[in-house]
Formats: sequence, C-alpha cells, structure tokens
Amino acid sequence: MKTRILMVCLGNICRSPLAEGILRSKLPNNLFEVDSAGTAHYHIGDPPDARSIKVASQKGIDISNLRGRQFRPVDFQKFDYIFAMDMANRADMLRLADKKEHASKVNLLLETLFPGENMEVPDPYYGTERDFEQVFELLDKATDALVLKLTNQINHGK
Repeated sequence: MKTRILMVCLGNICRSPLAEGILRSKLPNNLFEVDSAGTAHYHIGDPPDARSIKVASQKGIDISNLRGRQFRPVDFQKFDYIFAMDMANRADMLRLADKKEHASKVNLLLETLFPGENMEVPDPYYGTERDFEQVFELLDKATDALVLKLTNQINHGK
C-alpha cells in the first residue's frame, strides 16, 4: 500500500505543484503517491504558473503536465499526509476537517525543517523569477527533510 502525500497552497499553480514535482522526483513511485491541490477554486484545470514550470525544468523536473485542482474534504480520507504551504491554507483545510484524525494529517511543510516555528513558504505569485527560484530552494530543502522522515518511518516499520 502506497503512502499518499498531498501538497496544498492557495491556487495550486505556484508552490504546491513545485512541492509535488520536487517530492515526486525524490521518492519511489511504487511506495509513494504525491499530489497537490489549492484551497481556492481560481485555477482549477490550469497548468502551473509558467515561472514554476521554468524553475522546475531548470532543475530537471517536469511539472508542465500538472493541472490545478481544489482541495476537497474527501482528500482527508485519501491522503496520509497533507502539507500546507502557509498558515492561511492550513486554517482553511482545518475548517473542513470534521474528525480529529483528519485534522491531525494537516501540517505546515516547513515544520520538517523548522519544527514549532510556524514558518511559511512565501507565495511567489506577485514576485519575480528570483522569488520562484528561492521558493524552489526552500521546497527542495523541506522535501529532503520529509524524505528522510518518511524513509526512516518505513525502515523502522512505523
């Protein structure tokens, strides 16, 4: 049975598709399923922002085939881990959680790097290409930490 991981931001065109692509590139797809979603409905069916596609491509990751979708309450049942890019999106998902078990699946992605600090992945949407590059670098480090955590759990039977 695969471990299922969901990355969530606001529109599902900048941060979460980058996080999805980066994490997918680091995990074996026979053991893990990685997806992304947005809490808002603005970009359903849209490809990632061209700047996200570009920065990922420069690092050898193709996210151009991803399409925006909105987070749904059924995602609580489908995914084992749900990572929000920021506090607002975390709060939006927690409002939809009708069970304590569902709410416990939602965490900030940067908790993997900065436990207890409530650090957020900045939204690069209104920024420059350099902002997208910085977000990529941050997501790359966070997903490295997440991969280490997940592989340790598998290796220790947790």
